[in-house]
Amino acid sequence: MIKKILSILFMFFLASGTVFGAADGAEAVADLRGRGGERVGTVFFSETEAGVRLDIVIFDLAPGEHAFHIHEKAACGAPDFKSAGGHFNPGGVKHGFLAPEGPHAGDLPNIVVGKDGAFRGSVVTRRVTLKEGEGNSLFRGEGTSIVIHADPDDYITDPAGRGGKRIACGRIRRIE
Repeated sequence: MIKKILSILFMFFLASGTVFGAADGAEAVADLRGRGGERVGTVFFSETEAGVRLDIVIFDLAPGEHAFHIHEKAACGAPDFKSAGGHFNPGGVKHGFLAPEGPHAGDLPNIVVGKDGAFRGSVVTRRVTLKEGEGNSLFRGEGTSIVIHADPDDYITDPAGRGGKRIACGRIRRIE
């Protein structure tokens, strides 16, 4: 049963534009900080033919499954990171991969942090871009951030998927 659910979710990610792919080179980065200000990881962003690739390196986070989203503001005020605003949603749609009217541009697959507090992985999404002037650009307005939540995203509950407290945040900034 679990294999069937995972297969369905993987196929949904493929159909929705979230796939794994090769990067052409990093163009942006977000240094992730925990609630106490400690560095817990880094996310590198690359514009590719398949979409924007996120290469995720977590090295000090609570083990388990966590919601992982792009948020609408480039602000990571500790300890609760509420300054990052809601999910990045320039299309004004509902939250979640399983929502008929979704997902948000900032909705990303959950990550699973190991018992050692580490995670390494990549995901590609076509719902955002690093190109200036585009409606779904991560560099429009106030900019954007990456937020990791304490709990997994349920992929349907609007507006945030019941991901729980925000436990890490990083402002997405262009690599000069």
